[in-house]
Amino acid sequence: MKTVTYSFCTLFLLVLSFVISSYSTKAEKETFSSLVKVALRNTGNTLLLQNNDSTSLVLPVTEWKKNNFQLSFEKELRITPDSLVKIINRNFKALGLPNEYIVEVIDRNSKEVSYSYSVSNNKEKSIIPCLGRNLPLGCYTVHVFFENSVSLMGLNFGLSWYALVLLGIMGIALLYWTKKKQETKLHDVLSFITLGDYKFYKDQNELVKNDLNIKLTSKESELLQIFCDNSNQVVKRDFLLKEVWEDKGVFVGRSLDTFISKLRKKFKDDHHINIINVHGVGYKLEIVKKTRR
Repeated sequence: MKTVTYSFCTLFLLVLSFVISSYSTKAEKETFSSLVKVALRNTGNTLLLQNNDSTSLVLPVTEWKKNNFQLSFEKELRITPDSLVKIINRNFKALGLPNEYIVEVIDRNSKEVSYSYSVSNNKEKSIIPCLGRNLPLGCYTVHVFFENSVSLMGLNFGLSWYALVLLGIMGIALLYWTKKKQETKLHDVLSFITLGDYKFYKDQNELVKNDLNIKLTSKESELLQIFCDNSNQVVKRDFLLKEVWEDKGVFVGRSLDTFISKLRKKFKDDHHINIINVHGVGYKLEIVKKTRR
């Protein structure tokens, strides 16, 4: 039953993670595409203003392939490579877009590349040629190519990964809760003796108080069982030594006192339970009934 439950939980979390991952990836792509279009449109506006053109239009920015964008103009203009590099870099940086891309300036008449450059996070791989060599007046389109692995805000992972991590944490918490619940059910079916606020499980060598589990040694369990069988009665010292130690072939005079002290510490938070030393005779497990208010 435990294996079936765990398998079902795992399968459910996997399906849920794929659904969230797919949704997050789609939303992330749409956000990325929108931001690029805003950055390129602002780039086009700046280029026109540098040409003293405040009336002609920046044509709609299009994504003609995955992660490939095109900026077009209504009229001819001159393009200065130095300005183009700075403007695109400034706009992309402002919107947290990736810092790895290729830019090509295409002559719309000849369909040839009039100018191009490549930017990379690794400065040694960045190639920005022909600075200071201005392009003549012409009909141009600016193409920007991003790598296939898109990252926003400088991160190489998106919302889908955050979702997977969150689901992983939820899965671990769920499995822990299931295990804890099963342990609680196991305790409920096992026989126990009630001692104040505690439950004493002799076979498991364990005391349980609410969610607190206190482990006992086998000797502590044997002593406590004898006290439970004779609660509120004096149990002679010789009887305890004989039952717990002598019959096992071991006799240690001070061991009894040590184990009694350990048991007292186990019940230190419950004032209704006390192990009393009856001088010269033995010990008594005293359980005081709680008074009703």
